[in-house]
Amino acid sequence: MTRRIVVDTDTGIDDAHTLLYLAGRPDAEIVAVTSVYGNCEEPDAARNIGYVTRLLGLDVPIARGAARPLAGVASIAGHVHGKDGLGDLGYDRPMPEVASETAAELLVRLAAEHPGELDLLALGPLTNLAAALRLDPDLFTRYRSVVLMGGSGPYAPPGTLLMIDANVNNDPEAARAVFAAPRHRLVMVGVNVTGTTILDERAIAALRASPRATFATEILDAYLDFYQNEWGRRIIPLHDPLAAGILLDPGFATGWIDGPVNVRTDGFLSRARLMRTHDGLPPAFPYEAAPDTRVITSVDAPRFVADFVGVLTR
Repeated sequence: MTRRIVVDTDTGIDDAHTLLYLAGRPDAEIVAVTSVYGNCEEPDAARNIGYVTRLLGLDVPIARGAARPLAGVASIAGHVHGKDGLGDLGYDRPMPEVASETAAELLVRLAAEHPGELDLLALGPLTNLAAALRLDPDLFTRYRSVVLMGGSGPYAPPGTLLMIDANVNNDPEAARAVFAAPRHRLVMVGVNVTGTTILDERAIAALRASPRATFATEILDAYLDFYQNEWGRRIIPLHDPLAAGILLDPGFATGWIDGPVNVRTDGFLSRARLMRTHDGLPPAFPYEAAPDTRVITSVDAPRFVADFVGVLTR
């Protein structure tokens, strides 16, 4: 079965990889793409959508979305993805032709026109989704599924540290609205699992050896420059691509828990967490009731990485 997917993206390096991956999967059809700030400023995200879709020969609606969170100021990850979001390699990125409606309006209209037929894949801060929920509070019940790259899973075992989840941390208010909304199915693919899905030296060499993966490997270096400080190796996690992979093939997920997700802050970072400890117990504090979210807790990382490399080199 072909999944028809609307992609909401802050088009940085792993977002571009995700669009390449979706376009290469025979069971995926990208039907529209919306831009949001995050990995880069929103105008750059829109330009990058245009660049990648032209590269792929895709003629799909593009709608521009939020340039800042619902409250506060945006934290732009130029130090990770390059100022332009694609590694500052000087690509010619004119602003593409965009829809007259906003990203939020497009998300609402497509769901109303095709109820139960489309999947929504959110790869950036959740500001556009929250804005769309203000227009249609039942929006998520009209999508076949909503899959988002964000969140931190259940509470980790004591002494365990997690990567920062920039997507939720960039707009906690929007994330709260998303996790509280009625839905048909909402799937959270968080840093607890994306951080384990590593494109290692061998996989990167396979990409570099393929003429079909030229663009994918050109934009890798800025990302590798950042992540070498995490592990001392020039390797990267496949954050956004894993969310797309699980949308298309739920079998990539080997463990999950259905339960309420809250957005909590420690005064420094905001995280979306399943309200369960690592051993399945409720947390030691009161929390807000919320509809069940499917929270991915483990994945078959080798199988997914092999599929990702195989798709991009075919």
